[in-house]
Amino acid sequence: MTKRLIDLLGIRYPLLQGGMAWISDAVLAAAVSNAGGAGIISTGGRTTEYTQAEIRRCRQLTDQPFGVNVMLMAPNKEEILAVICEERPAFVTLGAGNPVPYFKQLHAAGIKVLPVVPNVKLARRVEREGADAIVVEGMEAGGHIGVLTTMALMEQVIPEVSLPVVMAGGFADGRGLAAALLMGASGVQIGTRFLIAEECPVHPNVKQKLIEAVDTDTIVTGLTIGAAVRGIRNKFSEEFVALEHAKDSTKEELLAKATGTNKLAAVDGDVENGMVQAGQSLLPLRKIEPVAAIIEGIIAETRLTLASAAKIEV
Repeated sequence: MTKRLIDLLGIRYPLLQGGMAWISDAVLAAAVSNAGGAGIISTGGRTTEYTQAEIRRCRQLTDQPFGVNVMLMAPNKEEILAVICEERPAFVTLGAGNPVPYFKQLHAAGIKVLPVVPNVKLARRVEREGADAIVVEGMEAGGHIGVLTTMALMEQVIPEVSLPVVMAGGFADGRGLAAALLMGASGVQIGTRFLIAEECPVHPNVKQKLIEAVDTDTIVTGLTIGAAVRGIRNKFSEEFVALEHAKDSTKEELLAKATGTNKLAAVDGDVENGMVQAGQSLLPLRKIEPVAAIIEGIIAETRLTLASAAKIEV
């Protein structure tokens, strides 16, 4: 396997856990890091007190490297980043905004910086500005998405940059990780697969909804207003899409309707009126099991797939 991401972060396997708002806490992050990946604590919607407490709790649960995700649309992002610089996790992923102004601050604290980017232009820019690696996310991902697919991004971003590239969006098993490595990526970021981990704090109703889902069960809301979010098809998401195409619906009304729906599903367990954010690769989500078992299975399948690929003749 490629060693660039492994060496950069000090992890065993080239696998990051996605920072999922209201879900990715210290317990999940520590479980991923203990199993050889890189766990990530999400700060989306959270306070500075929560952020500090979760970083400290994660240190009590693992002696392995872990990261923190910062959503740059958050009104308290400056305060969150100040706490992160004080606590000094191994790395930070930055998304949903311009990450460049925060590079110097994070690097001064000895923290590796991995911006989340959706296209070649931004990938080139963050490389010039000193990013340590990048997470390149395709529209197959759950949550907020861009407009390019993961395959199109792999074909276009990886040849254009020299820093380690972590691909995200639709990865859920070892075949996906193997494919990304063969394409030249240094690793992958996986979110949705960890939603059904035993250590994941998401509401049990969400886990059951994901296990029951089929491959065509995701839907994108907010596409017409420039705020695309992928999740499971349910009462809320179907009604939202219908409202998007209604002539009298305004952007403000739609955004107001969506506010709080992620927490409603993830925390409160309302999987019909809440937004169950999830990526497109749903069939690998077959049963609830420990993080360690998920990662061991992914790595075993990756090794088998790479070994088989070496025998292919063109």
